[in-house]
Amino acid sequence: MRKLTFCAIAALVMAASQCGAFAADKAAPVSADADALIKEGAWAELARLYPLSASSADEAVTPEQLASWWDVFGDPTMTELIKEALTGNRDIAAAHAKVTEARAALGVSRASLLPWLDSTNFWSDSRTPAAAGGTGNSVTLTKLGIDASWEIDIFGGTRAKVKAQEATLEAQYAALYSAWTGLAAETAMEYISLRTLQERLDIAKYNLALQQDTVDIQRSKVNSGLADELALKQAQYTMEQTRAAIPSIEAQIEQAKNALAILVGEAPGALDEKLSPKAPIPQIEDGAFIGIPANQLRRRPDIVQAERLLAAQLSRKKAARAELWPKFYLTGSIGTESGNWGSLFEGPSKLYSLLPSISWPIFHAGAIRNNISAQGAIAEQLLASYEKTVLAAAGEVRDALAANVKEYERRDALKNGVDAAQTALDVANDKYANGLVDFTNVINAQQSLTALSEAYAISRGQISTNAVRLFNALGGGWKPMEEAELALAEAERAKKKK
Repeated sequence: MRKLTFCAIAALVMAASQCGAFAADKAAPVSADADALIKEGAWAELARLYPLSASSADEAVTPEQLASWWDVFGDPTMTELIKEALTGNRDIAAAHAKVTEARAALGVSRASLLPWLDSTNFWSDSRTPAAAGGTGNSVTLTKLGIDASWEIDIFGGTRAKVKAQEATLEAQYAALYSAWTGLAAETAMEYISLRTLQERLDIAKYNLALQQDTVDIQRSKVNSGLADELALKQAQYTMEQTRAAIPSIEAQIEQAKNALAILVGEAPGALDEKLSPKAPIPQIEDGAFIGIPANQLRRRPDIVQAERLLAAQLSRKKAARAELWPKFYLTGSIGTESGNWGSLFEGPSKLYSLLPSISWPIFHAGAIRNNISAQGAIAEQLLASYEKTVLAAAGEVRDALAANVKEYERRDALKNGVDAAQTALDVANDKYANGLVDFTNVINAQQSLTALSEAYAISRGQISTNAVRLFNALGGGWKPMEEAELALAEAERAKKKK
């Protein structure tokens, strides 16, 4: 039962070849049976198993929103930083280079399907003395020719190697997309963290100012003999406790700005002018994306990568099995050979040869069959890794959804707490001024308001961070990479036309 259920889930999330970059190098699915499971109705099984990720189409985030999810936050600065990371980040540059490497390796592999031609040309002049058994005369020999060799791929071993390389290229494309979607999410979360820290800094400075006023009032009362120093010292340690939190927040703000600069490929400090002015924490409407279409999970690039690596290994196993069968070769040469330049192109100097041959392994001490077993074992490892990737992806979506829902509840409770703490502080100040309560009530209300206000700001930032995690768990954010890859392909085509 586990195998049947998992096969249904695995088939739903494999392929993900919607991304434009994959289209040019699309390889066949792992098997026809697996491909058949992607038909309509299979997604219902995933929705049943993962009800939190299923909803009606009217409530769910659309594919267009998921493709550029940062736009839903309505923060131009965050969007700009994410776009800059696409072109400036060093990890993306390295992933691009790996794609180029895989594409070149595919070209090498495809070349093995065609005949190879080599030109063999030489000129020699030699003399062997009569005393050494020669004629004592100088002998000149000149040859111009072309040699050809071709392995006729009767049993598909070479074609299987090409398919393996095609799948490897697709896996590298998926790794590139994975690096990009992860980078977009990391940039957004770092930006949200920065704006949250800036709001916490404002809250701390606001509360510090209120507490400073309280200290000044208490000092005036002590100087006038209207109060003892106990209330003054209580006000002072409360104020200094708030003041002590500010340097730590400021250090974290600097770290966040430096981290963002590195993510977009700039030197630390380069973004200070852009990021130092305070801006609101990026927010989305409450519950706007509680409904998530389950089929978006198939677009996760890490799932695509795991599936294509498995497909590549299955092709390698097929190529290894083809080693059991005969190999057919055609080799030959054509050219001209003569003892002097004058007769090099005359009829008698022309030469040719044609040599069909068959090679069939008879005894290799079990090396071929052991290699088949080894390739099969590697495929089993990649299958297990693929299954783990699928299950982890589904788990990440559920975790992100659950965290999002619960954080909304936590934020509402904190908001109520902030309102209550503010009212309590107002009442405590009023009663203390009228001599109805001691100063401890004021101190407690100030500390509660400071703590709850900071926690409320953190919770608002966490809601946005959880939304980013959900978008990333669904593999969202591919559109800019698609556009970049299509632009690159168009540039390559234009270069070839010239």
